[in-house]
Amino acid sequence: MRFIEKYLDDIVQIAKKIDPMAIRKAVDVIADVKERGGRLFIIGSGGGAGHASHAVNDFRKIANIEAYTPTDNVSELTARINDEGWDHSYSDWLKISNLNRKDGILVFSVGGGNIEFGLSVNLVEAMKLAKSAGASIIGVVGRDGGETAKLGDAPIIVPEVNKDLTTALVESYQAVIWHLIVSHPKLYATTMKWESVDQNRR
Repeated sequence: MRFIEKYLDDIVQIAKKIDPMAIRKAVDVIADVKERGGRLFIIGSGGGAGHASHAVNDFRKIANIEAYTPTDNVSELTARINDEGWDHSYSDWLKISNLNRKDGILVFSVGGGNIEFGLSVNLVEAMKLAKSAGASIIGVVGRDGGETAKLGDAPIIVPEVNKDLTTALVESYQAVIWHLIVSHPKLYATTMKWESVDQNRR
């Protein structure tokens, strides 16, 4: 029980410490992408890749934003990794997608990427391409935000409250935050199924 109580308390502490203005800025940046008819490319590795696939669904279905992730096409991604290497697999995919100044990329990463230590280099290369293309960069990351905090237009940093559970807590909160964003009145476009069922019962 002690572990469970501590984990839940850590979640509460993050909610109290996270910067709501950073989330608001991310909402505004994504709303701008939508308004100018751009697309949202969502990228992550490991747990972040799983988040990316789920978030693509939510941004498309709930927020009516055209969204994609390279990790949804296993054949193309693994061919690129095999032939061109992991580090440039996402940036090369974004080049073929004609990433441009109308678009945005949303990064899910625990550390935010770090070239010096060879961490999430694929994400850093994707952000460098986005920067050169004039695309917006949004991120939900942990610790100090890494390269995402430096390159991003709207990085959201999940505060570190328990160094022993950094990855679990950051990845937990990434899901909380993107659900908050797609539910925000500025982006929410399509009533979700259970909410519509509840409305019909009233």
